[in-house]
Amino acid sequence: VQLQACGGGLVQAGGSARRSCAASMRTFSTSGMAWFRQAPGKEREFVASISRHGGSTYYADSVRGRFTISRDNAKSTVYLQMNNLKPDDTAVYYCARAPITTTRSRDYDLWGQGTEVTVSS
Repeated sequence: VQLQACGGGLVQAGGSARRSCAASMRTFSTSGMAWFRQAPGKEREFVASISRHGGSTYYADSVRGRFTISRDNAKSTVYLQMNNLKPDDTAVYYCARAPITTTRSRDYDLWGQGTEVTVSS
């Protein structure tokens, strides 16, 4: 059972990027999924979460209106579309799984390995 995140690299400010995270577990369609991020020297923070059927989404204030979380249960994959990127979005991004839909990191019991996003000004 694991989460495999893909994507990563350098993006200019104002640009866009998309991250995907593929899950190898049978419970994907019954799991809440989320993205967190950790910037250098800072604690890990919540970015976005999505309910098991995708009907409900939640965002951190800092990304609302710029980022979109989505999922494809047929592919067991969750996505994070990031638009209008800012240098403050530079971080390692982690996907995570929880048995419920939540914004609290302590509720997530399975984490991906993280992918870097670097936004240049």
